[in-house]
Amino acid sequence: MIKLTYDTALQGYGIEPKNLLQHELIGLKAEVEESSNSNMKGLCGIVVDETRNTFVIETEREEEKRIPKDMNTFIIELNEGVRVRVRGNLLVSRPEDRIKKGGRRR
Repeated sequence: MIKLTYDTALQGYGIEPKNLLQHELIGLKAEVEESSNSNMKGLCGIVVDETRNTFVIETEREEEKRIPKDMNTFIIELNEGVRVRVRGNLLVSRPEDRIKKGGRRR
């Protein structure tokens, strides 16, 4: 059995800044760049779960933090170190619905 690493798992799946909203974000590194809550600013880790309104991020200390999408701006790290700034309000929806819509807002 081949164990996929972070970089290997993303290769060939076409995750790019322009189509980030069309992809699954679980497994990607995320950082809270701006937040209305000063305690959340700077939090970073791997996205381990996603709901309609929140991300669950596992920090380096192996703590799980639930972070609201709407009030925050995130830096999402793609393969090869590409970093993308995303306003959380663009991410508010169930992941499966966001992927089906292809990232378009109504």
